[in-house]
Amino acid sequence: MKAQIIEKFGDPSVFQLAEIERPVVISGHVLIKVTATSVNPIDTKVRSGAVAAAAPDFPAVIHGDVAGIVEEVGDGVTAFKAGDEVFGCAGGFKGTGGALAQYMLADAAFLAHKPKNISMEEAAVIPLVALTAWGALFEKGNLTAGQKILIHGAAGGVGHMAIQLAKWAGAKVYTTASTQQKMELAKELGADAVINYKEQSVQEYVEQYTGGKGFPVVFDTVGGKNLDHSFEAAALNGSVLAIAARSTHDLSPMHSKGLSLHVEFLLLKILNKEHRKDLGSALTKIAKLVEEGKLRPLIDEKVFSFDEISQAHDYLESGKAIGKIAIKNTW
Repeated sequence: MKAQIIEKFGDPSVFQLAEIERPVVISGHVLIKVTATSVNPIDTKVRSGAVAAAAPDFPAVIHGDVAGIVEEVGDGVTAFKAGDEVFGCAGGFKGTGGALAQYMLADAAFLAHKPKNISMEEAAVIPLVALTAWGALFEKGNLTAGQKILIHGAAGGVGHMAIQLAKWAGAKVYTTASTQQKMELAKELGADAVINYKEQSVQEYVEQYTGGKGFPVVFDTVGGKNLDHSFEAAALNGSVLAIAARSTHDLSPMHSKGLSLHVEFLLLKILNKEHRKDLGSALTKIAKLVEEGKLRPLIDEKVFSFDEISQAHDYLESGKAIGKIAIKNTW
């Protein structure tokens, strides 16, 4: 089969088209004929070697998000059959197959039936970001109806999913963005208030929207210095949820407010087999929300093909994308 592989870590130019052996279906797994994938920041980190310990062996096929059609099912698989349309964040890391190929071997526990009301490209951009938002908000943050939550990064992959999921849960959603276009998108997604963080300081918007008390829950999808801003924006005894915490910080603000910090790292659930069933279960709930019209993916206007994977990685790393980048298989 055709695949885009990497034989070393590096910049986006390391991808090369190759003919490799088609995976053989094994017990508990399904073989997917890949229709589409998407590019996530973790995919660029795997490609560059930033998370080398989590990367597949060379020659490596990467990318986790997948949408496609079940070609074969292995022994013990009862939830899916040949011909089913499925989606999931199903590999691209150590010990798993990747989606940048004509076929992908995936643990059935990673998958759910694709929502019937969206395209394959739309389905392919959902799994990683929606599952990350779901885990942070509901498994780590225990978000409940009526709570105020501040979500950083309104137009980002995880951010735009988090806004919609928090609204579905009945929370009052505040979010940050940097441009008028992104602010308008956040409003369309259901945010109750959108803050231009370039025009207002943390102190100013905390005063405006909470009377200076801070937000009980803050979800930081940005990381770096923004994690410090999240500590500043949180209320006494509040919770800060993070997905990008590979950085060094002064924890004094956390201590002075009695804050809790919860890190959601989806990769751990993929690499640790005992947690895989949680992904399939959550993704099935997410698919239902999509079919009910309560959750929709935000896709950048630029769609790439598998032959343009280097350009897709370049585009993501340029920071110009709004929402998710879809990549369709034209082979």
